[in-house]
Amino acid sequence: MRFKIFTLLFTTFTLLMNAQNQQNLDKKQSSLVSISSLTAIGNIEDLKLELNKALDSGLAINEIKEALVQLYAYCGFPRSLNAINTFKTVLDERKAKGINDIEGKKIIVENNVEDKYEQGRKTLETLSKTSQSKPAKGFGEFAPRIDTFLKEHLFADIFVSDVLTYQQRELVTISALASLNGVESQLQSHIGIGKNTGITDKQLEQLADLIQEFVSKTQANTVRKIIGKPLVPIIENDMMIRISEIEIVPEFLEEYKSILKEEASASVKLEKGVIAIFPMFQQKNPNQIRIVEMYADKEAYQFHLQTPHFQHYKTSTLKMVKSLELIDMTVIDSETMQDIFKKLK
Repeated sequence: MRFKIFTLLFTTFTLLMNAQNQQNLDKKQSSLVSISSLTAIGNIEDLKLELNKALDSGLAINEIKEALVQLYAYCGFPRSLNAINTFKTVLDERKAKGINDIEGKKIIVENNVEDKYEQGRKTLETLSKTSQSKPAKGFGEFAPRIDTFLKEHLFADIFVSDVLTYQQRELVTISALASLNGVESQLQSHIGIGKNTGITDKQLEQLADLIQEFVSKTQANTVRKIIGKPLVPIIENDMMIRISEIEIVPEFLEEYKSILKEEASASVKLEKGVIAIFPMFQQKNPNQIRIVEMYADKEAYQFHLQTPHFQHYKTSTLKMVKSLELIDMTVIDSETMQDIFKKLK
């Protein structure tokens, strides 16, 4: 009797765990999200790292190739080709290290059907669960060639390959669109299509979290808004803003500016918690340096102080600084500040 009860409890627990896991993005799905978002914004440096992680997670070479090819339709040939070349470099480096990655299913190059437009139209109907007119209303009637490209090439030539499932392809599309500014209507449409393929709201929440990590809170919030989830504040209450007023000994000015430029660049590039380090000097008095510093929070600032590039800056310029005053600031209008950052993108 006890054995039967134990077996029943174990089976129930296993079923619940499996159901929970199905609600989460797995490692392969998460990799498709990160690869797609980084390709869309052209972040090659981080893309290289995520491509390695994707291969380690079990994504096949041809699965990644298919994702990068598909992305040209959403973020253009230059971003797609740059990502493909980066992937080739990653594979060459891994091969040189003796790593043999899984090739995966063979990629279909040719699509020999009698009517590609009809093939693509039916694929889109399957994905959207909505009747698709011929030509598409609106843009298709106004510019028939783009409707033809959409149906015959994207939803026929590209989607005919079963190397990626429809669900995987929608993860790729949603991730790219979520990373780009000004395509909210297309993002909303593809989130609906993604749900038709079985993508859950919980998985979309996790997708948004990855977009926040690799792109920005602003872009992640576009996904959260569409699926009706709470938005993450762009500006946190403990965000740290400071103006550094520095006077430099004249004979060291050029050397100081060179070191400061290198430090500011490294901080913004390498530290996620550094929102901005913006050095300037007064036109009428070049020895007077001003730096606008913005950190996500105090913890990010403390981390910044320990970085090698800041330590190098601090020790190298100590003799160059005649005076230093650090002025902590508080934001008056956080909403307008968000608009400023949107313009800078």
